[in-house]
Amino acid sequence: MNTAVAVTLMRRTLLSVIAVLSLLSPVNAQVSQSPGIISPQPIDPNDPNNLRPITQNNSLLSIEGGDRLVKEADQAVSAQNYPLAVKKLQEARQVYNQLSNFYQELNSSFSGIDNRVSDSQRQKALVTAQKRDEATFQLALVHRAQNQPELAVPLLIQIIKSQNPTRDLGKKAYRQLFELGFVDSPYPREGGASSSSSPKK
Repeated sequence: MNTAVAVTLMRRTLLSVIAVLSLLSPVNAQVSQSPGIISPQPIDPNDPNNLRPITQNNSLLSIEGGDRLVKEADQAVSAQNYPLAVKKLQEARQVYNQLSNFYQELNSSFSGIDNRVSDSQRQKALVTAQKRDEATFQLALVHRAQNQPELAVPLLIQIIKSQNPTRDLGKKAYRQLFELGFVDSPYPREGGASSSSSPKK
């Protein structure tokens, strides 16, 4: 009987202590902050609730971030530092490609829901895809300058697939393949010849 009473008493005491501690915590928190004064908090860039725009100059996941990498690559090419140029152009391609994919996903998500938002995202996807292909073309040229056609050819084919051979950048990419000797038919053909011939019977 005495044991049961002791256990009950211990439980009540423990619950009382927990209740007092839980009440003291908020009081201490309120006392530490003076009313009306907000202390500045450091911004955590990894916080998903961080609402700062990512188009700031220091953000890499933005069109400006990709453009900055391309500019750094151009400076490296001017200094004939081709390894650095390759690194910067590869990073720029990755940034533009990610942005293009993200904008395409947003375009699909808003299609039929809000056409204004959908169209805006589609335009951004096109712009970033174009910039990705331009960075890819520059990267292929750097590989050519380093006498590495085996690295340039796959990039040029990616551009043609993305751009279409009839567009300006697609034509430039195909011309590079022709100059490298990877293809033996020039395009566009001189004299406006038909791109396909009828089979003889």
